[in-house]
Amino acid sequence: LTGYFNEEAIGNQLDNVFYIKDKTTGARIGNIIEKTVELDSLYELHKDIVLVLKDGKERVITNAISPLRDTSSCIIGVVIVFQDITDKRKIEDELVRASKLETIGYLAGGIAHDFNNILTVISGYISLAKTLVEEETEIFHDLDQADKATGQAVKLTKRLLTFTKGGSPILRTENITNIIKDSMEFALVGSNIKGKTSIPEGIWNAEIDAGQINQVFNNLIINAKQAMPEGGIIYINIENKELTYKDKLPINSGKYLKISIKDEGTGIPKDNLHKIFDPFFTNKKGGSGLGLTSAYTIIKRHNGFIDVESEYGKGTTFYIYLAASEKQTEARGIMKENIVKGSAKILIMDDETSVRNIYELQLKKLGYSVECAEDGKQAIDMYKNAMIKNVPYDAVILDLTIPGGMGGKETISELLKINKKVTAIVSSGYSGDDIMSNYRDYGFSGMLPKPFNTMELSKELAKVLNKQLEI
Repeated sequence: LTGYFNEEAIGNQLDNVFYIKDKTTGARIGNIIEKTVELDSLYELHKDIVLVLKDGKERVITNAISPLRDTSSCIIGVVIVFQDITDKRKIEDELVRASKLETIGYLAGGIAHDFNNILTVISGYISLAKTLVEEETEIFHDLDQADKATGQAVKLTKRLLTFTKGGSPILRTENITNIIKDSMEFALVGSNIKGKTSIPEGIWNAEIDAGQINQVFNNLIINAKQAMPEGGIIYINIENKELTYKDKLPINSGKYLKISIKDEGTGIPKDNLHKIFDPFFTNKKGGSGLGLTSAYTIIKRHNGFIDVESEYGKGTTFYIYLAASEKQTEARGIMKENIVKGSAKILIMDDETSVRNIYELQLKKLGYSVECAEDGKQAIDMYKNAMIKNVPYDAVILDLTIPGGMGGKETISELLKINKKVTAIVSSGYSGDDIMSNYRDYGFSGMLPKPFNTMELSKELAKVLNKQLEI
C-alpha cells in the first residue's frame, strides 16, 4: 500500500514510509509514535486520513496506533493498523451525490413538465402560422426567428430533464466515434484549441441516447477549452475494455467503451476534485454548476461510470465508461421536411385546455377529425361509445401525466381491454418512469415528446397509421 519494498523501508524514517496527512486541510500528520506513547493507550485518527504513496498517489485510509508492551507492561514499540478505504469512500460519495440529484430531480421534473406544455402551445401556433404565409415574406422570417428561440427553450428543458426520472435515455445502437468527432468539431470551432483523437479500428458500438451523450461530450470539451484560455490540445482516446471485479469500479463487469478526454489546462485543486459533479458547484464566474452534474447524471442513466483525475496547473482527464453493444447500427434515411396530411378520426386526451386547443387546430389543418377528453376516464368512455356506435377512433393521443386524474399509463391499459388493436401515441413533457423510452412495452404504437410542432405531430401520426412517408 505504501509503495515501498522491505529493503527500501527498513532503516528509513517512519514518517517517510508512512506519510499521512489530513484529507481536508492537507496538513501532514507526524509524531504518531510519540503521541501514542504519551497517551499510553490506543490512538485513533478519526478524521479521513490520506496516505501518500511513494509515487505521489494518494489513498484514503482509516488507522489506529496501539502501544506494544513487554511482559512488564512497559511500552517497547507500537503497532500501526491501517486499511485502504478509497474505493469504499468513492461508493459512499456516489450514494450521497445520487441523493442530492434525486432532490433536484423532483424540482426540475415539475418545472420541465409545465414548461413543455407551454412550449407545445407556442411551438404549435408558430408552426401553424408559418403555413399561412409565403416563405419569402418578412412575417415568415419573424415567425422563423420565434421558432428558433423556441428551439433554444426546448434545449433548456432537455437539460432539466436529465436530472429527473423522466430523463431516461431513449437507446439506439450508435457508433460513438461519429458522435465524439461531431462534438469536437462543434465545440472547438473558431477557437485556439486543437483536438486530437486516438480511435483504433474495431471500436465497439454502444447502446445510447445519442442526444444525451452528445450533451456530455459537449460539456466536457467546452470545459477543457475554457481551462486553456491561452490555447492547447484536447486529447480524446477511445478503447475497448473488458472490466472485471478486479477493476474495482462501481459498475457491472462486462464489455465497455473507455473514453478519456484530457486537456493541458489549469487543472482542478485537490480540495475541489470530489465536488465537481455536485449540483451547483462551479469555479467559473457566471457558471451554473450544472454542466458536469448533467454529464454525471446522463452517464449514470446509461449504467456507465464517469471519473476524473487532475493535477493543479498541469491538466485534467475525464474517464467515461459506456456499456458496449454487439448490435449493428441502425440504417436511417434522411426524412424530407414535408408535412404529412391525413383524414383519420383522432381522440386527444390532455388535461391542459390550451394544449387540447392547439392539438385540435393542428390536426384539423392536417385534415383529421378530432375529439378531445380532459382525462383518462372521459377518454375511455368516449372510446367505448365510439366502438359501440361503429364509428371508432383510428388513433388516440394520450398525455402521460394527468395531475389528480387518470393518466396515459392507466388509460392505455383500459383501452387495450376494449380493443387489443388500439393505435395509441403517448405524449409527455415529463415522465415519472421509463414509459417514454419503452412505450411499446406498455401497448403504445408511438411516442410524441412535448413540445412538438405541426410537422412532428403529422409524421408521428402518419407513422402509426401506416402511411407511407417520403424518404
